[in-house]
Amino acid sequence: MTDSVWKRDEVESPCVKLCVVHPEARICTGCYRSIDEITAWSRMTPEVRRQIMADLPSRKPLLTQRRGGRAARLARGDTSQ
Repeated sequence: MTDSVWKRDEVESPCVKLCVVHPEARICTGCYRSIDEITAWSRMTPEVRRQIMADLPSRKPLLTQRRGGRAARLARGDTSQ
């Protein structure tokens, strides 16, 4: 017998327990949510959660862009390591 009181119909968190905020994109490198989204997740409506979940795949490229490395530092004149 299933207890309907404990059955929940809500959007699960996309958290993969790899919680590191990218310094430039300002999103988590594991789930692609912003700090504000992570903080408010438990208070969001299922509709808002679904909207965020739908948007997450489009955020992945924000983390794969190269920041320039040594060549960019030399072009800027920054020789510090």
